[in-house]
Amino acid sequence: MAVDYTVIVLYLAGMLAMGWWGMRRAKSKSEFLVAGRRLGPWMYSGTMAAIVLGGASTIGGVGLGYKYGLSGAWMVVTIGLGLLALSVFFSARIARLKVYTVSEMLDLRYGGRAGMISGVVMWAYTLMLAVTSTIAYATIFDVLFDLPRTVAIVLGGTIVVAYSTLGGMWSITITDMVQFVVKTIGVLLLLLPIAVVKAGGFAEMKAALPTSYFEPLGIGGETIFTYVLIYTFGMLIGQDIWQRVFTARTDKVAKWGGTVAGTYCLVYAIAGAVIGTAAKVMYPNLPSADAAFATIVKDELPMGVRGLVLAAALAAVMSTSSGALIACATVANNDIWSRLRGLTHAKEPGDDHDEVKGNRVFILVMGVGVILIAIALNDVVQALTVAYNLLVGGLLVPILGGLLWKRGTVQGALAAIAAGGLTVVGLMAAYGILANQPIYFGLLASLAAYVIVSLATRPTDEAVLAHWRARLAGHESAEAPEPATAGAVA
Repeated sequence: MAVDYTVIVLYLAGMLAMGWWGMRRAKSKSEFLVAGRRLGPWMYSGTMAAIVLGGASTIGGVGLGYKYGLSGAWMVVTIGLGLLALSVFFSARIARLKVYTVSEMLDLRYGGRAGMISGVVMWAYTLMLAVTSTIAYATIFDVLFDLPRTVAIVLGGTIVVAYSTLGGMWSITITDMVQFVVKTIGVLLLLLPIAVVKAGGFAEMKAALPTSYFEPLGIGGETIFTYVLIYTFGMLIGQDIWQRVFTARTDKVAKWGGTVAGTYCLVYAIAGAVIGTAAKVMYPNLPSADAAFATIVKDELPMGVRGLVLAAALAAVMSTSSGALIACATVANNDIWSRLRGLTHAKEPGDDHDEVKGNRVFILVMGVGVILIAIALNDVVQALTVAYNLLVGGLLVPILGGLLWKRGTVQGALAAIAAGGLTVVGLMAAYGILANQPIYFGLLASLAAYVIVSLATRPTDEAVLAHWRARLAGHESAEAPEPATAGAVA
């Protein structure tokens, strides 16, 4: 394993070096939080694919393939479809807004009174996403170095917190681009063909497994529908995803670069399911489906290649973890803490420096919190389900409603967040966290509240809507209504 260890250690050292480089570049709030909004198509595509394809998509995707066969691809397919929908229909408008958070978008659209409560919901989602990604280090480092769970979480989490705190989005962008390349080589170009060959080829796989393993809908229609509600819609509104959209140099980069990343996700989904199916042929009696990835890597790959593929798994986890961490810190600082302190948006001399320092402190604090929660938490699936249920049930309707329906009002948005969130929480308590009913009825309650309350209240002030339309058109300097009225990288 000496060669494999060397590959991993060099990879981790490289991540820290990228953090140091990013620190030298991130001198303003825009540079630190959204990489100066300067990413070109290739880097944008790579980093967007890196953040959405995390440990769940890699280790979990292979596990679903082990359990269900080719239909196990559906979870990652719905992630790719969500990214395609976001890129084609919404990303250009989102990029032109020139904001930093989803809550700022809601304030722009509804008149400055919807952001606080949405910020709390978004913060809870990004926090749990960062926690679940951090827990995944325990699995990977256990395979690599046979480390105790707590030590593995602290080691992986510390590296991510370090480079994220140092350079913000610039560090995360460069590391994600490296991680994208490592994942492509490790999973698609090495592990996929080796797994198929070791399993005897597709003919042997079909002969050895039940026909259900090769049925496109074998995982079940209801499961696929739930994946669409949670992951496809989750891609449309998550702060971690939007913050990457904000890094695009132009709205065209956001649209077409995201389309390429979404297509890549579909390929990655199929690859993971095929690898899992091959693992089922070779290891039919594993104690856990999620052990399929580590088992096939450990037992079937030659040295050096094994280290690179494990680095690919580590890259998948790190990209999601760092993206969720900076999103969590951005929301905590800009949407919650700043509002609680009553800060205005007026800029004073030295603000950029102070804001970089403040955001850096928040990443460090949130990162330490994430590591501590990850150590204490055991059930990753339940934590992630709660996060996505709250996000989609509470925020999908007011966000998409604001983008698509002129008649939506701030009262309707707040009612939608409350109705959807409370319904989701109540039904999770009644039916269980992993049940489908919470997200189904949470969305229906949110939609009903949004439409009914919006129609029952006065339309949004025309000055607010005019400012909103100007920002959507890309006029960043458009004058905001008075408070009384509003009530290049390759």
